[in-house]
Amino acid sequence: MNIPVIPSTDIIAIYSRGQYTISRELPLFSARVPAGFPSPADDYIDRALDLNEHLIRHPAATFFVRVSGDSMVGAGIHPGDILVVDRAEEPSHGKIIIAALNGELTVKRLTRHHDRVCLTPENPAYAPIEVTPGMQFEVWGVVVHVIHTVG
Repeated sequence: MNIPVIPSTDIIAIYSRGQYTISRELPLFSARVPAGFPSPADDYIDRALDLNEHLIRHPAATFFVRVSGDSMVGAGIHPGDILVVDRAEEPSHGKIIIAALNGELTVKRLTRHHDRVCLTPENPAYAPIEVTPGMQFEVWGVVVHVIHTVG
């Protein structure tokens, strides 16, 4: 039996939302920040912003994982990033998922071609992994957001 080597984007930590989430509201400015030429700042705060409202649709089904490896850099997922994963989302063709494959957790794009299911990396240095009947395979959830530090 030929067991494929999983391309190098592994899960190095799993974080639970916890049973109780502390709401931490931060100021949300009503002025938009242009990415081009700078404009004068507007000091008007529109309202408070709770990131839970924007990042989590299904609180009871959401967890976070930290990534290592580079197989998903083409999708904007880099080593050290935190992924927001929703178990309530339907894992369908083209979505990025967290999967357990032969006992190892990985993050890949789920692709389906005819009767074949593949875990596809977003780095040309790695080949897709076809999921075959002899493998242990389970989808843990769909990645809905990526959190990473800029610069």
